[in-house]
Amino acid sequence: MKRVLSRAVIFAAAAILSPALASAQEVSQERIINGLGKLTSAAPAIDLEILRQEAITGGDKPMSALPNWKRIAKLPQMVVEINFENDSVAILPSSYRTLGLLADALHHPNLWDYKFLVVGHASSTGDDKYNLDLSEKRAAAIKEALSTTFAVDPQRLYAVGVGEYMPIPGTDSTGSNNRRVQLINLGVFKKKS
Repeated sequence: MKRVLSRAVIFAAAAILSPALASAQEVSQERIINGLGKLTSAAPAIDLEILRQEAITGGDKPMSALPNWKRIAKLPQMVVEINFENDSVAILPSSYRTLGLLADALHHPNLWDYKFLVVGHASSTGDDKYNLDLSEKRAAAIKEALSTTFAVDPQRLYAVGVGEYMPIPGTDSTGSNNRRVQLINLGVFKKKS
């Protein structure tokens, strides 16, 4: 509850101090489409297990410093806030609005041809192996919710968890902002008929 309250206070303060800043924080279908739809070159082939192992063995290096992550680091991507029950893969009902916007964007003609990687991240509170497993299960839960509840073709979605191994550079690795979900456009899924 404390985390939710502090986030609400921050957004309220941002709205008072800068309306533009407050609206920039909001997730919208248009923002998702624009953020994920700017693929300018062919995306590389990926292997989820190689990405996972590279994240684990990469230490505290940023994504762009790891060979296979570097190959996808410049692809269109965005971070969305999906909240889960504490220590669980159960998505909080309040996050279904964001999932719905995400699904609507993935059904949009500008994104229909693409496949996406759902990357689950965790903060460094707790055991690193546990955090890796939890982030993997949460990424899979998002993939499942998008495909079952929102009818996004599951063949367009890949899920990988990287635990606490890729914190946002310059942030406290135990901070809640490192419990995040990242979507990466992996290129063409299939051509329109």
